[in-house]
Amino acid sequence: MSGRKQFDVDEAVDKAMAVFWQRGYADASLDVLGTATGLGRGSLYGAFGSKDELFRRALDRYSATYGARYEHALTAHPGDPVRAIEAFFEVILARIDDPAVPKGCLIAQSAAQAAVLTSNSAAHVRGLLDLQHARIRAALDDPHADPAMLDDLATYIVAVNQALAVLSRAGASDAELRAVARLACETVANRLIPAD
Repeated sequence: MSGRKQFDVDEAVDKAMAVFWQRGYADASLDVLGTATGLGRGSLYGAFGSKDELFRRALDRYSATYGARYEHALTAHPGDPVRAIEAFFEVILARIDDPAVPKGCLIAQSAAQAAVLTSNSAAHVRGLLDLQHARIRAALDDPHADPAMLDDLATYIVAVNQALAVLSRAGASDAELRAVARLACETVANRLIPAD
C-alpha cells in the first residue's frame, strides 16, 4: 500500500523480545518498545493490540527459538536420561554465554515479575514453565523408576535452569554456572542409577 510504511512483524517481535528479556515487562514501556522496534504507539497497537499481547508474542518467539534447542538436546539421547540432561544444560549454558542476547532467560525474568503481569500473561508464563517440565519429564522417563520421583526430579531440573538464569544476570562466572549444572547432573545420575 502506498503512503503507509510497511514493517516486518517478525522483526518487530524479535526486537520487542530483546527489550522484555533485558528490561522485564514492567520496565518495557511503550516508548522503549517503540524505540527498539522503530514503531510508533499507533503502529504497535495496530499490529499487536496491546503491550500485553506483544509480550505474549515475544514469549512465544522465545519459547519457539530456545524450546526447539532444548527439545533436540533432550531427545538426542534416548534411553540415556543423564546424558539428555547434560545436553540440556549444555544448551542452556551456551545461551547464557551468547553475547548476542541478554543474560538470563526471558521466562525466568517474566516469572519473577508475575505480580505485575496480567492474569493472562502470568498464566502464559506458567504454561511455558509447564511445557519445559513436560519436556524434561519425558527425557527422564524410566519404566523402572518411581513416577512421583521422576516428576520431582523434572521440577528440580526446571528450578536449576531458572536459577542459572538468575545467577547469570547477577554476574556469576561461567565456572560457577557450570558447577551448578554439573551438580544437577550428578543429582540426576544418583537418583536414576541404582547403587550396587
